Amino acid sequence: MSQSLADMRRDYTRDGLDEASAPADPFQLFDQWFIEAIKTEHAPVEPNAMAFATVDATGRPHCRTLLLKALDSQGFTFFTNYESDKGQQLLASPYAAMTFFWPALERQVRVEGQVGKVTAEESEAYYQVRPIGSRLGAWASPQSRPLRDRDELEQLLAGIGQRFAGEPPHCPPHWGGYRLLPERIEFWQGRPSRLHDRLDYRRQPDGQWLRQRLAP
Repeated sequence: MSQSLADMRRDYTRDGLDEASAPADPFQLFDQWFIEAIKTEHAPVEPNAMAFATVDATGRPHCRTLLLKALDSQGFTFFTNYESDKGQQLLASPYAAMTFFWPALERQVRVEGQVGKVTAEESEAYYQVRPIGSRLGAWASPQSRPLRDRDELEQLLAGIGQRFAGEPPHCPPHWGGYRLLPERIEFWQGRPSRLHDRLDYRRQPDGQWLRQRLAP
């Protein structure tokens, strides 16, 4: 490499995060940060992109980038093929972690909790607002399975196009949403000299949130 990784340094000086300015409800703080990310982050960055980690039946971790598609008082929602690798991993162990990173704001949010499917009605409603190509693709792609080549995928898509010619496709039974119900949400704000701010929220048995500062 032309440059040593040890020499690649950036000092974080944009903002701070303290208990006095942080709400008791982490969803309020996430909403605030997310709105600021939408206004601040620029293409090709997608503010709703997140690293999503699962474990399989043998305990091996797997991580990929997904897009957050909904957020409410229940949790964080994304959509995928239920028969994909991640779907099988969530079937074996219905717990996952998300990490959002907004470099322009020098911020990161970690979310951990249990994951469950959303209702069929929610999946259908979201499916119907997707572009037609994405709707047909959800039917055509055997996600995570081996393909002979790109031509095989194109042939699968052509077949689905013929199947639904003249009629709008409905949501496939193997495709839909998952909602992560957070048990922990940690907010990270970069600070100088690597002395970052970390506010950690943990859901208590009574549904309330315990907030505490963590050492960087």
